[in-house]
Amino acid sequence: MQELFREPPTPVIEVAPPSIGARLRSWPKRRWTAAAVGAVSIVALIGISTAMIPTPIFGRAVPTTWWAWPVLIATGILGGMLGATYVRDPSAPAKESRFGLAGGVLSFFAVGCPVCNKLALLALGYTGALQWFAPVQPVLGVLGLVLIGWALWRRLARENVCY
Repeated sequence: MQELFREPPTPVIEVAPPSIGARLRSWPKRRWTAAAVGAVSIVALIGISTAMIPTPIFGRAVPTTWWAWPVLIATGILGGMLGATYVRDPSAPAKESRFGLAGGVLSFFAVGCPVCNKLALLALGYTGALQWFAPVQPVLGVLGLVLIGWALWRRLARENVCY
């Protein structure tokens, strides 16, 4: 008899999480400002320390390759956006990721001068750095961008997930 008077179950409506593009469009101005400042800072830091941006402080023994600038710009944009995900949003929990840092380090080694890199120079010598390390640098650049992009995607995908 009690079964007759029991209320029917409430239907569960599943809502798909917003897409990555929708999450980016919903960012407040302070996040976009942080992304822009972060991107410019990353490009300046890596560009000056690898002598892609000429200064009297650092020199470069081997000219910059054609692919180094796009890798540097993409690293700056993705790194700036990744950094902006750490700008406090009261509605989203924070979760750390080390993939962005690993991607930034790989990008740094990718765009740097192969014979100015002390690690490559010590391990391979001048000729080895040019013959072995220089050809691997584009691969490091791609791997670095993949890691930064993956870290950004993970941060954006989990931004509104409850833990």
